[in-house]
Amino acid sequence: MSFHQTIPNTVSDPSPSSASPLHLLTAVEARKGAGSSPTGVVGRRLARQLLAAGDRVRVLAEPGQMGHWPAGVELVEGSVTRPAERVGVFAGTDTVFLAGAVPDTVREALELAREAGARRVVTLSSHGPEHEEAYPPETWFWLAVERAVEASGMEWTHIRPSAVMGAVLEGTYPATGSDWPDTVRGESTVREAFVEDGYYPFVHEEDLAAVAATALRTADHVGAVLEAVGPPLATRDRVESIGRAIGRTVATVDLAPEAGRDAWRERGWPDDGIDVTLFALREYALRLDELRQWTLDQRPTLADLTGRPARTFDEWAEEHAHLFR
Repeated sequence: MSFHQTIPNTVSDPSPSSASPLHLLTAVEARKGAGSSPTGVVGRRLARQLLAAGDRVRVLAEPGQMGHWPAGVELVEGSVTRPAERVGVFAGTDTVFLAGAVPDTVREALELAREAGARRVVTLSSHGPEHEEAYPPETWFWLAVERAVEASGMEWTHIRPSAVMGAVLEGTYPATGSDWPDTVRGESTVREAFVEDGYYPFVHEEDLAAVAATALRTADHVGAVLEAVGPPLATRDRVESIGRAIGRTVATVDLAPEAGRDAWRERGWPDDGIDVTLFALREYALRLDELRQWTLDQRPTLADLTGRPARTFDEWAEEHAHLFR
């Protein structure tokens, strides 16, 4: 098996046995397109959890995602979007955490995984891909990836998360909150559309990783779609959580939607990512009770899947207070 770059197991504890399951995780560069999750942020948490359980972990990561993986990971530079360039990465794998796949090449990646003996695929999808069914199949993205996984001949589970709290660490979707580390550090101020009355659902990356670990390590959720969704959070509450974590008041400036759009465009956000962010901030505020109840009604719940109460934005802000000081 020939890899472009491999980092050997360097943990001080005994290495996992060769009989332990081998999980392949994929990570891609940050994407600002609507619905994208931070594959590196989630993947690193997932790798730690799998290693702690005694399993083996191999990672196929794009160049910008090669750093900061836990010791013990077998690290390979490459991309799940160009699977033919790293055919050997699939050898010996039992499961695949498919994060960052794209419709054009996902079938090729899945075929290579199946031929190499992988038996299960867990897809990092997006919240709400079922809405793509209203449009022609050639326009599908998340739904195209899910359908390809379902047709792969392997066991499968789809995870459809809400926005990830740690998206700001990687610069992935959503746009809301993406410039807060800079403006809070520099001015103790947040300027954003719907900052006073917007809502957006978030899940902690540790919880999302725990859902993925459960789906990879057990057969309990084969053939299931798991809605790993956190509750709608008020933008104002998120700002106040950060203020408490850093011990100072953070001022807010409520921008008109078009002014907010212009500010995000200047920071490189594409229109689709901006459109969905603005829509969701407004829609969750207008339908708050209905959408909050939808979250509460999901089964299994996040707590069922992780074995503990869902982590809060207060916890996330405390953990990452250094970003805003």
